[in-house]
Amino acid sequence: MTTVCVKAWVHGTVQGVGFRYSTQRQAKELGVKGYAKNLDDGSVEVLACGEEKEVQALISWLKQGGPRSASVEKVLEEPHKPQEMPDRFSTG
Repeated sequence: MTTVCVKAWVHGTVQGVGFRYSTQRQAKELGVKGYAKNLDDGSVEVLACGEEKEVQALISWLKQGGPRSASVEKVLEEPHKPQEMPDRFSTG
């Protein structure tokens, strides 16, 4: 089993609509660890670490628009190597 990490930036109407908590719920269902946090520019940064298949499933969910209350315009992503692996998924 290979663990991968991806950092994604989700743009659109993604703050104040339960986006981070819905992302956390989805990540937990998939067994993905990391975080979802609001950024000052109105976007949400997501770190997703886990098995490649599950991480890609979470990224696909983000690209499909996340929760119904959100309006995702674009998702940018890149591989990431954190200094420390997360032990859970938080909404920091």
